[in-house]
Amino acid sequence: MKDVKIVLLGYMGSGKTTIGKIVANHLNIKFLDLDDYIEQQENMSVGLIFEKRGELYFRKKEREYLSQIFLTETNFVLSLGGGTPCFGDNMELVNEKTVNSFYLNISIDELSKRLKLEKNQRPIIAHIKDNEMQEFIGKHLFERSFFYNKAHQKIKVNNNTPAEIANMIITTLV
Repeated sequence: MKDVKIVLLGYMGSGKTTIGKIVANHLNIKFLDLDDYIEQQENMSVGLIFEKRGELYFRKKEREYLSQIFLTETNFVLSLGGGTPCFGDNMELVNEKTVNSFYLNISIDELSKRLKLEKNQRPIIAHIKDNEMQEFIGKHLFERSFFYNKAHQKIKVNNNTPAEIANMIITTLV
């Protein structure tokens, strides 16, 4: 297989990691999660980086490691953090380095259902009351959709299983 670089982006809870692992497994290539990669490189959790060093430091490192992955890795599926596409020239870098960027587009209702169940594992929404979740997500998605929509492909996620979505991605690879 000739240098396949697949990038998945979308809001937290859209299934980037789950679907990315299925795609990588099917293609027999490496799966990378940008947040995990940053945590390994920095030797601390993303939450701790935000707390100790601040968001600006995190976003600079995020851009640096994103670039590093494209320079040093071949044949991979990369799951971006939900905010990654929205900062600096991250989307331009992604689209310059691969023709296989996919926005996993999912409804606010479905995201809200999923994220209510995962609040404890997600510091950014841990403080959000369940009855305010949809509004919070809606506002965020409104701000981020401009960047998300720069992806080469948009995949509607709502009523499909992760395996079906992975298959949609595989069949559209350039």
